[in-house]
Amino acid sequence: MTQRTVRGEDALPSLAALRRRSAPIVMITAYDYPGGRIAEQGGADVVLVGDSAANTVLGYSSTREISVDELLVLTRAVRRAVKVIPVVGDLPFGSYEGSDELAVASARRFVDEAGCDAVKLEGAGAMLPRARAIIEAGIPVIGHVGLLPQSVTTPDGYRARGREVEQALAIIADASALEEAGCAAVVVEAVPSEVGTLIAERLTVPVIGIGAGSATDGQVLVYHDLLGYGEGRKAKFVRRYAEAHELFVDAVERWAADVRSRTFPTTDEGYGIDPAALAEVRRRL
Repeated sequence: MTQRTVRGEDALPSLAALRRRSAPIVMITAYDYPGGRIAEQGGADVVLVGDSAANTVLGYSSTREISVDELLVLTRAVRRAVKVIPVVGDLPFGSYEGSDELAVASARRFVDEAGCDAVKLEGAGAMLPRARAIIEAGIPVIGHVGLLPQSVTTPDGYRARGREVEQALAIIADASALEEAGCAAVVVEAVPSEVGTLIAERLTVPVIGIGAGSATDGQVLVYHDLLGYGEGRKAKFVRRYAEAHELFVDAVERWAADVRSRTFPTTDEGYGIDPAALAEVRRRL
């Protein structure tokens, strides 16, 4: 059977519809079943199972270290949780750059094995043929420009891009090229707000910002960042809406204290047995 190619805004119609209504798109990352349920129940429009799971969930020092198999496990869990809104799988480092065939094969795994509605890849330039090949295979693609975490190899590499004229122009051109290649949306990360505005003004597909100002068509944040769930440096563009890490540590500390003082569990937190049955157990012992 011939696979139908779906390009541009037709590929993720719910996001395109939000953009046409000038309704901001809410994208959130999630990495497991509870996270997916919370994201959908909390009103997100789309869930990205990001390669940032490498840092937030698996404890790697870089997003470059997570494998396709590891990310697929997490993506399947999210897909089981998310019933209505789209789920986007993030193609990890090394899973698409080498050839069009590799890119399509990896993308197919996220669709066939994890039920993704689309995949995301980083960069333009040499990655444009990869995006086109995936799209031609009938799989919607979300592009990613600006700061490209998979290209960062040192801690000081996580800095804003596009502050110089030529770099800003290159990022804008990359975003336009991804749209022309047929991408359904473009994520713009860590660029000056004005550059984010210029990109949003030029593209007809949704532009989703993360540290790209308020004029983009939507925003995305990492689940753990907005919840304060985990440790590490907080990026400038992150606003915390909870302090989950401290809350969870406090809960474990209080539980541990109750265990050590033998106030947990209480009788009401245990199961009983009929006295006659207990007497018979004791007799047979």
